[in-house]
Amino acid sequence: MARARDEPVRLTRIYTRGGDAGQTSLGDGSRVSKLDLRLEAYGTVDELNAVLGVALVADPPAAIRGVLARVQNELFDLGADLSVPPSAGQRLRIEQPLVDRLEQDCDRFNAELPELKSFVLPGGTPAAAQLHVARTVCRRAERETLRAAQEHELGPLAAVYLNRLSDLLFVLARAANALAGCDEPLWKPGGTR
Repeated sequence: MARARDEPVRLTRIYTRGGDAGQTSLGDGSRVSKLDLRLEAYGTVDELNAVLGVALVADPPAAIRGVLARVQNELFDLGADLSVPPSAGQRLRIEQPLVDRLEQDCDRFNAELPELKSFVLPGGTPAAAQLHVARTVCRRAERETLRAAQEHELGPLAAVYLNRLSDLLFVLARAANALAGCDEPLWKPGGTR
């Protein structure tokens, strides 16, 4: 049966054996090593998406849940962007409105938070702690995207999106604690003495 027009993908078999020799296909069909830096980048984007799934089951406040669910979908778009060389033509790409929306979310949630006068330690509620894990994975995905961009042409906004997303995840972690009425763990010089 043919795939419906609005059906993005149909997987009838999960394993193909095509990657057994250490090669895989990019989104344009070209074959590359599984050690290609683009795969490192979009593999870490996939890891980030999984970490956000864990953050969602950690029961963040409702105001944050919708943002995280939207971002999970956008990360699939980002993965598609990283897996298809720009020379392949019009494909799914990260565009400026997605970056703008991350900035708007950041501003909206940050407006309700107290001014920072110390570094924040990851922790507080389970949701906040998991959002801090997501933030660190996002930063790694950004670094890997920048490394891949030194060797391959990538969509121009892929790393920008990740940079802005890591900022948002930091703000959302703080917001998760604030909305739950949980004191934010703050750094104390010299530890706990």
